[in-house]
Amino acid sequence: GLDSAFPAAGSAQQPIVTALARAHCWQEMLDGGEVASFTELAKKLDVDRSYVSRVLQLTLLAPDIVEAILAGHEPSGLSLAKLTQALPVLWGEQRELLGFDPQ
Repeated sequence: GLDSAFPAAGSAQQPIVTALARAHCWQEMLDGGEVASFTELAKKLDVDRSYVSRVLQLTLLAPDIVEAILAGHEPSGLSLAKLTQALPVLWGEQRELLGFDPQ
């Protein structure tokens, strides 16, 4: 399972960690052809399509942001709601928006 790739971190926010794991798992389902589209994935999981697309955008987070979250070093006030808003594609802009130190 994918859970082993995401070790339970000390102070990491569990909802965010769970959503990250879910996002990567769902992306694998799409990449592997298990489902053909967001719509099909949402139907299979019995969730809203917009929820699927919001969670899947977590796969676009800068690797250092993901590492910081998993290590429990995310900026205070960072929430799943903030992470699943419309995120910039550029990692520098993500860091700025979410309150991470520029690289």
